[in-house]
Amino acid sequence: MSKRNALGRGLSALLSDTPSEDRLEVDVAQPANSSNVNGIVNEILLTEIETNPFQPRQHFDEEALNELAESIRVHGIIQPITVRRLAPHQYQLISGERRFQASKRAGLLAVPAYVRSADDQQMLEMALIENIQRENLNPIEISLSYQRLISECNLKQEELGERVGKNRSTVTNYLRLLKLPPDIQIALRDNKLSMGHARAIINVDNTDSQLYIFKKTLSEDLSVRKVEELAREVMTKPQHQESGKTETSPASKEINHLQSRLSSHFGTKVSVKSDGKKGDIRIPFLSVEDLNRILDILKV
Repeated sequence: MSKRNALGRGLSALLSDTPSEDRLEVDVAQPANSSNVNGIVNEILLTEIETNPFQPRQHFDEEALNELAESIRVHGIIQPITVRRLAPHQYQLISGERRFQASKRAGLLAVPAYVRSADDQQMLEMALIENIQRENLNPIEISLSYQRLISECNLKQEELGERVGKNRSTVTNYLRLLKLPPDIQIALRDNKLSMGHARAIINVDNTDSQLYIFKKTLSEDLSVRKVEELAREVMTKPQHQESGKTETSPASKEINHLQSRLSSHFGTKVSVKSDGKKGDIRIPFLSVEDLNRILDILKV
């Protein structure tokens, strides 16, 4: 636990926006492994800075970028970017890509920057977490960022939740989005579909049914509540068709609603069956880690 707290404090220090002193110093050559004092701002040539290969944001709003460039032409850069030193006069962005790109458009030759020491894993963590917390990424970019933090930084979902200030069920709901068909993921990426719509659709197992609901949602501009109702309806229909006969005691709307709520709560498709007197609730899990996540939600 102490290790996690230490990492959290380190991240806050590394991404501190406000220097302790308001001064600008010209950068001088230093060894690649040297560290800078917090609060010192260096003026670094744009030609000496390369972009961050760990940058999670793939799409930048062109109009917003041009507006930022115009503001920089008039007022300069108010908040310095953050970089790491690779070698003398060679740097790599940690955070501030929009400011970096806009400065190029504004015709600047150099920008103010904090210089920090960071290895590749720290770079990835800082870039991902800084973007998640500050840049309002779309749901798919957040999902991909979470996935990269888990796979490339060897974080468990619980540790990831602590890093980004989210509970484990929220993290799981984002990760589940990556199982949706590409068309739906693209709509989420382009903000044509909300997270609420996607969470309702993902509870449906069949890909064709997911795409049916998705297309109907876009064409009819359905609300999240309507999509939830449509998803419940679609989930019950195939069972009736496959049985080849009319059900004598179909699942009530209350049971379907409960099933949908439980699925959203646990981050997995929960099955609720009842004959009106008794029944059962089944919560599937995909791994030991997934089981521990569910037990944690149940507080068992």
